[in-house]
Amino acid sequence: MKGLISSLSFSDHPHVSLTKTPTFLKIIVLSFLSIFLFFIVRRFSFDITTFTTTPSSHEFPMSFTSIPNQTTTSTVAGNPPPPPLRRPGMAVERTGIIDENGAMTNDFVVGEFDEELIDSVVNGKVNGTDEALESDENRGGLRGKIGKFKVCDESMRDYIPCLDNVEEISRVNLSERGGNLVSHCPPKGKGLDCLIPRPKDYKLRIPWPKSRDEIWLSNVPHTPFKEKAGNKWVKKKGDKCIFPGDGTQFVLGANQYLDQISKMVPEIAFGQRTRVAMDIGGGVASFGAYLMDRNVSTLSIATKDMHKNQIQFALERGVPAMLTAFATHRLLYPSQAFDLIHCSRCSINWTRDDGILLLEVNRMLRAGGYFIWKAEPIYRHDENLFAPLKEMENITRRLCWELLKNEGDISIWRKPLNNSCYLSRPLAVQPSLCGVGDDPDNVWNVNLKTCITQLPENGYGANVTTWPARLHSPPDRLFSIKMDAELSRREIYKAESKFWHEIISGYVGAFHWKELNLRNVMDMRALYGGFAAALHDLNIDCWVMNVVPVSGSNTLPVLYDRGLIGVMHDWCEPFDTSPRTYDLLHAAALFSVERNRCNVTNIMLEMDRILRPGGRVYIRDTTPVIEELEEIAHALGWVAFKFDGSEGPHSNWKLLIGEKRL
Repeated sequence: MKGLISSLSFSDHPHVSLTKTPTFLKIIVLSFLSIFLFFIVRRFSFDITTFTTTPSSHEFPMSFTSIPNQTTTSTVAGNPPPPPLRRPGMAVERTGIIDENGAMTNDFVVGEFDEELIDSVVNGKVNGTDEALESDENRGGLRGKIGKFKVCDESMRDYIPCLDNVEEISRVNLSERGGNLVSHCPPKGKGLDCLIPRPKDYKLRIPWPKSRDEIWLSNVPHTPFKEKAGNKWVKKKGDKCIFPGDGTQFVLGANQYLDQISKMVPEIAFGQRTRVAMDIGGGVASFGAYLMDRNVSTLSIATKDMHKNQIQFALERGVPAMLTAFATHRLLYPSQAFDLIHCSRCSINWTRDDGILLLEVNRMLRAGGYFIWKAEPIYRHDENLFAPLKEMENITRRLCWELLKNEGDISIWRKPLNNSCYLSRPLAVQPSLCGVGDDPDNVWNVNLKTCITQLPENGYGANVTTWPARLHSPPDRLFSIKMDAELSRREIYKAESKFWHEIISGYVGAFHWKELNLRNVMDMRALYGGFAAALHDLNIDCWVMNVVPVSGSNTLPVLYDRGLIGVMHDWCEPFDTSPRTYDLLHAAALFSVERNRCNVTNIMLEMDRILRPGGRVYIRDTTPVIEELEEIAHALGWVAFKFDGSEGPHSNWKLLIGEKRL
């Protein structure tokens, strides 16, 4: 320091220039370095401030919907611009479902579609022109990488892969009751590899509600006029099939029959306490068709027998229906699913094998729910004719069912609300209670069990609210689902519902869904049912088959507690329904999940099989998956379009729309 002071002294060295001293040069260099470092640090800290003051973008968690949240992004060539600075007082539009503190919330918004772009596609179809087709063919892209799929032989027009597998069914042990009626899917590599042909003179369906009473005769082959000429439940009138709503099941008509049930047991309260019903072997589903006027969603089930098209009749009419059989395995519906189960001359021997089939009904029937049995009419006072009813009364008494009413050939029982009656029975009474290790919601490839399914001690399943409040009220069974989230389940449930409501609102407006007259809809990965709930809230007059894949959490109990219908399924296998069933198929993040398990081409072929001519497919998934599916869609002969979702062009999520034209 002393040396430095000496070097700066003019009096001591009058002839020495200050600017030429080594010490002075060092000072100048250090000053420049300090100034340079100051600006670098300032610039770096400014960049950090810029990014930390910019709102972050949150994705909608894969565990809920596997779909990112909807945000708007500007379209810019090249790299996206840097995030803008947030000015003091600027309102920030939230787009995630996580708030600033990291907690779950349902206070979020989604973006909007470019309606002008979409209208150019939709109007091409609505106006009856080929504008949409031409624009699709001129786009190039991945089209042509694989050739068109061939059309199957004409004999396969009603082909159902797992129920028409002659080779596998021939190996079934005939001593196993009903073994030939359950699914026997083709082995891997031997599935459908062609397009199911439509019947000759097939026409676009008659829209609902007119279709409840009449359908095109040409759309349902093998019409059973000859086999059941004495029945009045379906009649031929010109080129149509007419459904009068009466006949062998309901002599005075379906509506009068429903009024009779309501008078017998007013507590059934159709449309309020009773929202979800099952109709077993219900012919052409007139029971369910007329219950829709009373806000009851009824799933009609039947086997594929000599009159195999009774379910096809129901689906063509626009009534929920599915091919399945009471035989050897549990049906693919959860415990406590149905508020009411109905059987009118359904040709099922409920008392065989000590009531094993009735035990399956008991598993699916909600606590406090109703079982209605309309037996064969008794015309003569013959003791033998009363034997089936006496056997039913004996078994239902041991099941702790209460016989509420027995009027003519109609009997109505009610299942208990809790286990108190079961636990008070003598130990020797059969059937016994199922063990504590039995999961009544485990239904995939599970054999029927000769035991009584116990009800949850906490009342789950019995304490649902009345319709329509139950559609949006988070049910208690939400907490019985095996999933990671524990404390935020209700928030996840509400967020999923809000998310889909806003997405479907965009679809309804942009894609003119109300002009499509949708009726039979399937959500191929339903989760909590937010998609179906949104369709109901937006007044789309349709019903939704909510499919819960076996690869994910079993949310079926929640769906039924909401008042919706659904089924468990493995998309590596075909779905047990007739060809040309659904008007719209919706798949959200299905393929990105299943592509590691299943052949996506097989899934797309199955979608084409169950899709009606004139029907549409909406697939939301990641960009690589959508590009692969777009190629397959062209090979199927669909008119396909790929859109940026409302997340914007920089999102990794896209929307693929496919139309199967007549």
